[in-house]
Amino acid sequence: MTRIAETNRVVVTGLGSISCLGGGQAEYWRGLVAGGGAPREVPLPHLNMRTTRMYLTPDAAVPAGPHRLGTVPLGRGPRMAVAAAREALADAGIAAAECADLPVIMGVEMGNADVHEATRGPGGAGGIGWSALTLTSSAVGAAIGSRAENVSVGNACSAGGYALTIALDMIRGGETERVLVGGGEGVTRVGMAGFDRLGAADPLRCRPFDKQRAGTMFGDGAAVVVLESAASARRRGVRPYAELAGAAWSCDAYHPTAPDPEGRQAVRAMTEALSAAGLAADEIACVIPHGTGTPVNDVVESRALRRVFGARTDRLPLLSLKAMIGHTAGAAGVFGCLTAALILRNATVPANVPVDQDPDCEVWLPSAGPVPLTGDSILVNTYAFGGNNTSFVLREAGRR
Repeated sequence: MTRIAETNRVVVTGLGSISCLGGGQAEYWRGLVAGGGAPREVPLPHLNMRTTRMYLTPDAAVPAGPHRLGTVPLGRGPRMAVAAAREALADAGIAAAECADLPVIMGVEMGNADVHEATRGPGGAGGIGWSALTLTSSAVGAAIGSRAENVSVGNACSAGGYALTIALDMIRGGETERVLVGGGEGVTRVGMAGFDRLGAADPLRCRPFDKQRAGTMFGDGAAVVVLESAASARRRGVRPYAELAGAAWSCDAYHPTAPDPEGRQAVRAMTEALSAAGLAADEIACVIPHGTGTPVNDVVESRALRRVFGARTDRLPLLSLKAMIGHTAGAAGVFGCLTAALILRNATVPANVPVDQDPDCEVWLPSAGPVPLTGDSILVNTYAFGGNNTSFVLREAGRR
């Protein structure tokens, strides 16, 4: 396979996280190793829905308001994104004075919707005019003092994956040496209700690849990473967590909500991401699948994985991340990147939440205990409505 030129290497140098597992990336990793989180009832009245639970971030970990972007109050998702961004910058050793020219790219789906729901709904105080829902990148940029590009990417549940690949292209293209990439989502009625009305929400928990799965279940939180050219990290004396070695996009254009049952574009995204990383399929040591828990998605992705990895799929460990933190929507791809970086740093794949596995989902979900990582490369998938697919590869930094 073609190897990546040294001048094009992009590494992950900082991590920040807030999730149902707590605040901070150290707490996040401990929570994954301990078996993940559990859903709770959403503390909102009049939820006339089949599914009324989420993987909720503890209130103590959510920065309290009021926080504003100009005159617009910031909801739970943007506030968590700001906090995770600050952790990632500190982790990367980037001082406030260095943030003026730091681009910010955020994957975001619901954004600031909870503020509008609270102020415009029954009992709301009103007083908020029109404002963009997807203002998360602007909120983060303002909070850290960035005067560079602030972009919110809205490709539904693959938005975080697209944000990462945009940042990768910016650094490789010489536009910048560093990019802050992330996503943050809060509790919103509109997000829950949309999946509820589609019949794609599980009332019990998020249980990807389980024969009894009944849809997905959301989780709120924020994940942020610092991407940086390898040359910049080396000059600063920073030890990277991992290299973002390659990425690819594809689109089914099959149906507004359903994936292509043949999974052809999912296969394309994976194979092109591997090619971009200069890797063969047998060099991947772990996969973090999209794995939402919807009946069709899990079967299609399982079959797509088998087309890429063949019989090796039977012994290739998957980490079913959404079973541990819920479906974090626009932030899901960045949570996948952050998780892959931590797996590489710790050389361990946490045990999965045990499932009664669907025989149509022929993948390996080790759950008896953590599995040693037996290689240095991890593939992450993110998919979304409209057939939007991204796949990307993280590998041990410094590999030639």
